[in-house]
Amino acid sequence: MKNLSYKNINLHFSTYGEGSAIVLLHGFLENIEMWNEIYPPLAKNHQVICIDLLGHGKTGNLGYIHSMEDQAKMVKFVLDHLKLSEYVLIGHSMGGYVSLALAELFPKNIKGICLMNSTAQPDDKEKKITRDRTIKAVKKYPETFVRLAIPNLFSEENRTKFIPEIKLITKEALKTSRQGIIAALEGMKIREDRTFILQTTDFPILMIISKKDPALEYQPLIDQTNNTPVFIHEFPDGHMSHFENKEDLIIVLKKFCDHTCED
Repeated sequence: MKNLSYKNINLHFSTYGEGSAIVLLHGFLENIEMWNEIYPPLAKNHQVICIDLLGHGKTGNLGYIHSMEDQAKMVKFVLDHLKLSEYVLIGHSMGGYVSLALAELFPKNIKGICLMNSTAQPDDKEKKITRDRTIKAVKKYPETFVRLAIPNLFSEENRTKFIPEIKLITKEALKTSRQGIIAALEGMKIREDRTFILQTTDFPILMIISKKDPALEYQPLIDQTNNTPVFIHEFPDGHMSHFENKEDLIIVLKKFCDHTCED
């Protein structure tokens, strides 16, 4: 585990292994602990970098809003510190939004992207209204919000199957400060439409799509990849593929990273 000073806040990350760089970016209410069972197989052949995003884990808050561009610039700061010029990005949910922002800002550094239970589309009007309602609730009852939010990321049938995992994720999520939660919600609400990256990219993109994802509708995820070179891998469960489909996910990610880094 390592720490840097970034714009007068603490920035927390970890590195494992050697070789071509793989960057793991967690989702909303998560931190680098989510990758604990995912990074070891990847680190056998690669250098794996896990980063706590702004307002999450042990990385501090920069302001009231953490835009995806703010997050991307922070990630780039870490990777520049490590003297890395090329990397594969694997982003879960919000981490996928950050990966796409990074690809728009610094396209020459990207070897490939995996959007894991994520999307290139922005929030629609209805989703933005929901974000605003959520922000109001978080300001009053942050702990209640977290305890309700985490189980609802799993498919309905998995909410009883993965009770120990849900308790663990909730415990980690509760470490996220109220301001960290709000700043992320505000940042996701205003994120740009980056479907053009799927259409114009010259590096490989893999989308991990779950058929029963409560957070992302299945058909729009499929539709945004029409007439693009994006690879799709589908799972049958919910938003938390790193728990619900862990073994298969590791195989898919390892194959994608190995092939992408060979090119």
